[in-house]
Amino acid sequence: MRLSLRLILFLVIGITLVTFLVARNQVRGEKRGLRADLERRAGILAESLQEIIEPALERGSRDSLRRIVERYGNRERLAGVVVYDPQGNVIAETPSLTSLFNQPPVPIKELEAGQGGSSKFFDHDGKSMAIHGYFLPLHSKSSSVIGYLGIFHDASYIEAQSVRIWRETLWHVVAQVLLIVLITVLIIRWTIILPISRTAQWMKDVRAGRTVSRPSLPKGDFLEPFTREVQNLTESLVEARAAAEQEARLRETGESLWTPERLRVSIQKKALQNTLFVVSNREPYMHVHRGKGVEMIIPASGLVTALEPILRACDGEWIASGSGDADRETVDEADRLRVPPDKPEYTLKRVFLTKEQEEGYYYGFSNEGLWPLCHIAHTRPIFRTSDWQAYQDANRKFADAVLSEMEGVEKPLVLVQDYHFALLPRMLKDARPDARIAIFWHIPWPNPQAFGICPWQRELLDGLLGADLIGFHIQAHCNNFLETVEAAVESRVEWERFAVKRHGHMTLVRPFPISVDFREKHAEPRERVSPYVLRASLLKKLGIEANFLGIGVDRIDYTKGIVERFRGIERFLQKYPDYVGKFTFVQIGAPSRTQIPRYHQFLEEV
Repeated sequence: MRLSLRLILFLVIGITLVTFLVARNQVRGEKRGLRADLERRAGILAESLQEIIEPALERGSRDSLRRIVERYGNRERLAGVVVYDPQGNVIAETPSLTSLFNQPPVPIKELEAGQGGSSKFFDHDGKSMAIHGYFLPLHSKSSSVIGYLGIFHDASYIEAQSVRIWRETLWHVVAQVLLIVLITVLIIRWTIILPISRTAQWMKDVRAGRTVSRPSLPKGDFLEPFTREVQNLTESLVEARAAAEQEARLRETGESLWTPERLRVSIQKKALQNTLFVVSNREPYMHVHRGKGVEMIIPASGLVTALEPILRACDGEWIASGSGDADRETVDEADRLRVPPDKPEYTLKRVFLTKEQEEGYYYGFSNEGLWPLCHIAHTRPIFRTSDWQAYQDANRKFADAVLSEMEGVEKPLVLVQDYHFALLPRMLKDARPDARIAIFWHIPWPNPQAFGICPWQRELLDGLLGADLIGFHIQAHCNNFLETVEAAVESRVEWERFAVKRHGHMTLVRPFPISVDFREKHAEPRERVSPYVLRASLLKKLGIEANFLGIGVDRIDYTKGIVERFRGIERFLQKYPDYVGKFTFVQIGAPSRTQIPRYHQFLEEV
């Protein structure tokens, strides 16, 4: 009994201590995350208001300033907006702030010493209401400071969230302690105390020299109950470990493991209910004539795989080139249709290019010029004036289509895809300064010397810098891009922020790695089979008599290394001839851009 009581006491203390430490770390992490999110949202709002308030402040229009702060002062958790003069006196403020501050504070000295905004958390006059303030200097056209902008948020929800976590943790501790103690007492009595007592008595009788039969144990002799309990305990442990590993895996990947509903909530939160427009050359659904009817097909594209869930989650609009021979027959008078056909969740807008535009813009400038240039492949980039003109015309045509779709939409979000639309961000930003524009460059960005081969590098860079955000796959590509900008166009490159300021507009440059998710989709346990058995079964199913099978799946492109792969296999078989007849390699290759002579030649090489 003493052992049981001590064990129960240790369990209670241990579980309580561990849970407390975990909860404390969770609360700290939650606070840091909520604070960082609040600072980020405040910074974004301040930068967007800066462009609106600065002209009105420079004109001295107090009525305009008052209307602006009142219009933006009713957002969720926003305590108010204040505009100060250079001395820190209030020029215009949201009426709700008058109940919180007689004179809303502004850290003028910190703003004068720094180069950007200032963020502060502070208690409001000792009250329970926590306030976060974000302050940003306002400049005139001559870059002199003409005032300051203050954004105040109610941050009391952060502390409330922490209290909620502690309260839930307390109830979890109580429930866990009671349940674990109950289970522990039962297990100790039934699986440890009773078997040990019976076994000890039997051993005592044997040691005393008394000839006794084996103790009468349930379902067998002395060793069987222990074997059975060990086996059961082992199986239970395996199941518990599998369940714990799965839970830990889900918890660990909680920020990257997306479900449709979670994606929908996340996008709605980040987009602030604004409409998302995606622009790409490749369309997610294509209609073609098959026999006497029209068939819808889904082009094989990693771009479609990556982006379509986002469009489905936010009911956005995808603007793409109509490339199917039946695409015109399946759209409405505005060249739109709802997709997917079985469950429409977003809009597809098709832009139709002439054959000459497609030849020059897509096959010519994009894939004979930019593609080999950016990959630094052993293929000479070809730049023609006629292709460049077609590239400009195509970008302008897409810009007109996007602007038409964005008409009447406040603060739209535009996500431009890839090297086909390097000029598009500038065209859109010049026409709609309120639009938030990002472009993702899906191919590498070469060093400045290599990119300098392009005769129109300055025009391309200026077009890209019209975006608020430029994304590449890896940091090295970002570095190459910034070095190219620094060498080719007049701008200010801020390496500490990885940003470029050109003509008063700031563009952030960031890496966003993207690849295939290889995690197992089926969570149900499967029977464990030897890999040798699986391999033999697969080879038999495919009718391959070899012992080893290799496979490659690629688009037939000179950047994929297919020819080099074949030469490597040839060298392998020459060096290790024992594998001849034992090793089989299968290459699946999808023909691509066969209209381009270099691709046609490469297909023949493969």
